[in-house]
Amino acid sequence: MTSAVLDPQEHRDLRAAVAALGARYGRDYFTSAVRDGRHTDELWAEAGKAGYLGVNLPEEYGGGGGGIAELAIVLEELGAAGSPLLMLVVSPAICGTVIARFGTGEQKRRWLPGLADGTRKMAFGITEPDAGSNSHRITTTARRDGGDWVLTGRKVFISGVDIADATLVVGRTEDARTGKLKPCLFIVPRDAEGFQRTQIPMELHAPEKQFELVLDDVRLPADALVGDEDAGLLQLFAGLNPERIMTAAFALGLGRQAVAQAVEYARTRQVWKGGPIGVHQAVAHPLAQAHIELELARLMTQKAAALYDAGGADELAAAAGEAANMAKYAAAEAAAKAVDQAVHTLGGNGLSTEYGLAQMLTASRVARIAPVSREMILNYVSHQTLGLPKSY
Repeated sequence: MTSAVLDPQEHRDLRAAVAALGARYGRDYFTSAVRDGRHTDELWAEAGKAGYLGVNLPEEYGGGGGGIAELAIVLEELGAAGSPLLMLVVSPAICGTVIARFGTGEQKRRWLPGLADGTRKMAFGITEPDAGSNSHRITTTARRDGGDWVLTGRKVFISGVDIADATLVVGRTEDARTGKLKPCLFIVPRDAEGFQRTQIPMELHAPEKQFELVLDDVRLPADALVGDEDAGLLQLFAGLNPERIMTAAFALGLGRQAVAQAVEYARTRQVWKGGPIGVHQAVAHPLAQAHIELELARLMTQKAAALYDAGGADELAAAAGEAANMAKYAAAEAAAKAVDQAVHTLGGNGLSTEYGLAQMLTASRVARIAPVSREMILNYVSHQTLGLPKSY
């Protein structure tokens, strides 16, 4: 897959550089890390040293001064090379963006340099057992106690808590004027008293593990609160829209890698007279279709990133949110179809451990489910874009 000619030169250069880094590690490195129960620390460290992990963060704190467009390129290209770094979605994209936009000067100085060079990681805790991805039903609460905050609640399917220095937790505080609960963001250190984690067994082959969190009266200082207590959903969606864009980039990389494997196999595998199986349109056309759909999803992802990075007016922010949801939906669907077709192209070999495509079947479902299901995105588009009435 070649870079679009509409990409600025710096984006094409970034793609090439990250692709070269990814090629030096590749799928074998990734699968061996999963098999041995290791993390992809070597790739993470080298990517950080090269400036790729913090390419979206402010230069004054050691970042690259770019945006989500550049960080999405990094994740996509590493994924296309077979070594995706899932924590890119969480640490610099969600947490780094929120702290850079809304954090205090001290929070920025404490966290952003480490997030930018990869020496520090931060997880993100929003999903709850009874709320799913509905941020309006979050029950984790934060109450004031003197000069401190006290957090109580549970979170599930939180990635990388074991390797994160802290978790950016979404809780709700009571509005003194209305009595209603409003979302707020808190930095919870991994060793905070009352902050417990339990790994969730998953049929997902990835170095990053999933956890259930219990916050049992976790006491935090006043400066654990990120941003304005009254900002509500504004600060939350400053992190959720990048999460959707980065999930799209993750899916694109996965889909590209699957198609590349299938194309190479179809180009060389011979079982009938007359050449390799790729000469047959029943094999070639579905792969061509998968490639087209991935390219279309990439264009939507680029649009979403450009709109988000432009920032500014409310109208532009709304357009960025719409595009981020559409990009995540399009990329997830394209990747799932691409992986399925790749497995089918290889036949029995597609289910073998040697080729590694069977593991990708599970991984290809991730973007359809997380961070928000495709049905909720369809709800968003039908209500917000098309103006249709809600059913809930």
